[in-house]
Amino acid sequence: MTRIVNVSRRAFIKGASVATGGLVLGVSLPVFDAFGQQVAPAQPGRLNTFVQIDPDGTVTITLHQAEMGQGVQTSLPMIVAEELEADWSRIKVVQADAVPVNGMEPAAMGTGGSRSVRVNFEPLSKAGATARQLMIQAAANRWAVPVSECSAKAGVVSHPSGKTETFGNLARGAALLTPPQNVALKAAADRRIVGKPTTRLDARAHATGAAVFGIDVGVADLLVGTVVNCPIFGGRLKALDPAPAMAVRGVLRVIPKEDYFVVVATGFWPAKKGAAALAPQWEPGPNAKNSTAAIDTLMQAALKKPGAVAVDRGDAKSAAKSVKKTFSATYQVPFLHHATMEPMNATAWVQGDKIEVWAPTQNAGRERYSIAEEFKVRPENVNVHVPYMGGGFGRRIGMGFIRPAIVASQAMGKPVKVIWTRQEDMTHGMMRPCAVSKLTAGLDESGLPALWDNRLVVPSIAEQLTPNRVMNGVDPISVFGADAPRYNLPNQKLDYAMPQAGVPLGFWRSVPHSYNAFFIESFVDELAREAGKDPVAYRRSLMTAYPRHLAVLERAAKEAGWDTPPPAGHGRGIAVHESFGSICAQVVELSMPSPATIRLVKLTAVVDCGVAVNPRGIETQIEGGMVFALSAAMFGRIDIKDGAAVQKDFDTYRMALMAHVPPVSVHIMEGGPIGGITEPGVPPLAPALANAIVAAGGKRVRKLPIIDEGIGFA
Repeated sequence: MTRIVNVSRRAFIKGASVATGGLVLGVSLPVFDAFGQQVAPAQPGRLNTFVQIDPDGTVTITLHQAEMGQGVQTSLPMIVAEELEADWSRIKVVQADAVPVNGMEPAAMGTGGSRSVRVNFEPLSKAGATARQLMIQAAANRWAVPVSECSAKAGVVSHPSGKTETFGNLARGAALLTPPQNVALKAAADRRIVGKPTTRLDARAHATGAAVFGIDVGVADLLVGTVVNCPIFGGRLKALDPAPAMAVRGVLRVIPKEDYFVVVATGFWPAKKGAAALAPQWEPGPNAKNSTAAIDTLMQAALKKPGAVAVDRGDAKSAAKSVKKTFSATYQVPFLHHATMEPMNATAWVQGDKIEVWAPTQNAGRERYSIAEEFKVRPENVNVHVPYMGGGFGRRIGMGFIRPAIVASQAMGKPVKVIWTRQEDMTHGMMRPCAVSKLTAGLDESGLPALWDNRLVVPSIAEQLTPNRVMNGVDPISVFGADAPRYNLPNQKLDYAMPQAGVPLGFWRSVPHSYNAFFIESFVDELAREAGKDPVAYRRSLMTAYPRHLAVLERAAKEAGWDTPPPAGHGRGIAVHESFGSICAQVVELSMPSPATIRLVKLTAVVDCGVAVNPRGIETQIEGGMVFALSAAMFGRIDIKDGAAVQKDFDTYRMALMAHVPPVSVHIMEGGPIGGITEPGVPPLAPALANAIVAAGGKRVRKLPIIDEGIGFA
């Protein structure tokens, strides 16, 4: 339940140092864990977001959500400003630190799961509407007129008599009032900010280089370090002679730990040079012989056995009577890395029992408690500042990239920034799991599935990070997107197995939807061809129970010109998938200059996200998700050899280039409850691409990446 209170100015100024007089409303927003489950906050009733109106008319919104390129520092203020009836030109955004402010905890929530807008839309709308009502009440009190006769627009309260007053001049009076309960929100037709394409508030800072990312953080007397981890997952540091590193000019210290060491120097280059000079001896541990081939053997063995039952719907025995034909296909995807453009980094300053951290983290609130627990200090003695992030995608969740900076600062007695090299990051990230799916459909006489069976094999993220989430052998995260396909499938079964891969796993943009959409949408396309039907028409016949999904499918086909025959040598592929509350359909059009090469011609996307807060931001996020997915579909894979990751840099972990990406068109629909937007652009791309290759006369790709199947860009 959203809690909105008028915050004591003395307390807020004392703790936040951003208020100058006026009105401050504190908002208690819901708290979610990394798996998207709402949880009780560490201290119930704490406030985590603030709306402040100063006497000069500036509206400052202190946000707990981290900005990592998804645009939340614009979309969330738009929600507040809409209901507040603020002057958009007077909006200012402050990133909250993960430090208590006199009983108020700004950074209580993590940023991930495409939740920032969809979860906060209603409470932030209520906060804005509450502040607007306080402004109107303050004006009515000043003019001695009924509240019902006053209205607010663009930062000004007006009365039919001609009287007007700015929010700034009303702020002090509003601060003396008790916030109203159950405020009415605007009708969608009355919105003047939400739904309008809006330039990001931080666009100028990014364009001019003024935006401070984690790697840009500067502190007085700052030292710089780099980390070297045991190359083998689960291995340990056996012995290390620091002398070669200490001989490098600028190197100050080598700090060995259980499974890594940090080289601290006056700058990054001497630290890196010093680390390269060392010859550590590693104890390989239990994964020394692990390999991609060994993991694949485990996966294939699990595929042949009955797994834990995740879904069992309908009456398979009765449905079997109508089956005229059975069709099966097996699909496979590899481990993937996040490959954020900004290298992993964190800055720490340990002073006695106080720890201050500057980290581009997706979960500052949780990490504050993790830091306090691990380093044996009180949570109130830990502060985590959150700079901009050069990409997150799930990689910036957890303590792994923060810990070495704290350890180094403890040892040096000074602030230390630890920067991971690209090679260290790529070989030690929390990987997107590999996965295999065997899909079988029993087809009736019309070619539609009377029976649907999915045997899914995926190493479990939950088993590694939160084992209590695994119930009856099923990791609910691994099966998202496969447990409820949005097709008419009255008789379906989903078996699940989670073999031990010996590889650290974590969240990756769209998580299981990235592979389950590839499996299901490729299979549906194959079923359409097996039935001799057009892929759109076939899906249409399977979506009668899902009108929103059908509408998105139809719009995507229309925008892509599906019913117009493509030029000779071209092919179009389509896929539609729901994730994070939004529905996205994509059409890929490509040509094949040769059986081994493709050239993308056009990418079309349609997304129904319920409420389009900032259409411009939605377009960029869907476009970005498609390019992110294109890189993974064409090139992405992390192989394991002798217990270690093989791909170490962008020469072997390739990205799609600008020359590979054709014109992209994104179309927005609003047809239901508000959904997320950062991740839904990822899942449909790979199956739409694979389906387009078949349509252009190429072979069916059932295993990613596509380049390993002998098909590359022309």
